[in-house]
Amino acid sequence: MGGHFDIEEKTTKISEIEKIMNEPNFWDDIDKANNLNKELTLLKKETSTYNNLTKETLSNNEILELLEIEFSDELANELDKDINTLYTKIEELEIATLLNGEYASSDCYLEIHPGAGGTESCDWASMLQRMYQRFCDKMNYKYEIIEQQAGEEAGIKSVTLHIKGDYAYGYLKCESGVHRLVRISPFDSNKRRHTSFASVSVVPEIDQNINIEIKDEDIRIDVYCASGHGGQGVNTTPSAVRITHYPSKIVVTCQNERSQLQNKEQAMKVLKGKLYRLEAERKEKELAMLKGISTGIDFGSQIRSYVLEPYTLVKDTRSNFEMGDAAKVLDGEIKPFIESILKMK
Repeated sequence: MGGHFDIEEKTTKISEIEKIMNEPNFWDDIDKANNLNKELTLLKKETSTYNNLTKETLSNNEILELLEIEFSDELANELDKDINTLYTKIEELEIATLLNGEYASSDCYLEIHPGAGGTESCDWASMLQRMYQRFCDKMNYKYEIIEQQAGEEAGIKSVTLHIKGDYAYGYLKCESGVHRLVRISPFDSNKRRHTSFASVSVVPEIDQNINIEIKDEDIRIDVYCASGHGGQGVNTTPSAVRITHYPSKIVVTCQNERSQLQNKEQAMKVLKGKLYRLEAERKEKELAMLKGISTGIDFGSQIRSYVLEPYTLVKDTRSNFEMGDAAKVLDGEIKPFIESILKMK
């Protein structure tokens, strides 16, 4: 396995969380309680899977010993099927061991912005939005649009999705970077081939108890009337919130909630996540410099190419993993690409 599964460590962690949950004041802090409950559920799922795989492996070994004594075609075929199934389950557990970074099990915010190119790039950004929404459907993740701006002719100028599910950030953080599309433009009457770019940014939803310092004098909060989703009440009252963080030049907007207070809380969560990621990338660059290696973690780095003309191919520039069925990938089949990155790291 690429990762390391320490069953004793995880079992000890389960006992520690269960002890905390039995304390009388456990539910006083709802957010903290929910986060611990989520962590416990994931740990129990992983340890149960590990124990079941161990039992299946021992059972298959016993069958193998029987076959060495007296061979049976029927039993051998059954064992072959069981081993193939077992191999698939072990691969899934391997991925779980690789999703072990800070905030890997957290929910996340995914933003998409078109690059230069006007309508072409705006349309490409909306195609990426659909791809990630279809991926969420396949993973049984819940998502909501907390901010979206439509393009002038087609597509979108920006969108932010709040994605909730097991290891949402752990999986989707691999998607941060620039995505490149090559196709015959549907907006070009001469049917010429165009190249479009869009950037994807993924940040974790930070636990409100984590201390990420944001000084009042470092931010400006603007309110305005929202547009798009949310109904008439949202569109006619100044409920949308825009927060500008001066030191980092980060700008966050939220317009999904009906109240200004809710939008402000949501926007602050996104800002915290972005500041966390900024600091994590800074530390990673410093470590890479000390080691004398270059990294591809820059926000502007191109991570994947989607070619629809003159042939179809999607290729990740980091792991070199590729798939010929581009339509399938754009329909949300991106898990193999994500797993190729996790295994590479």
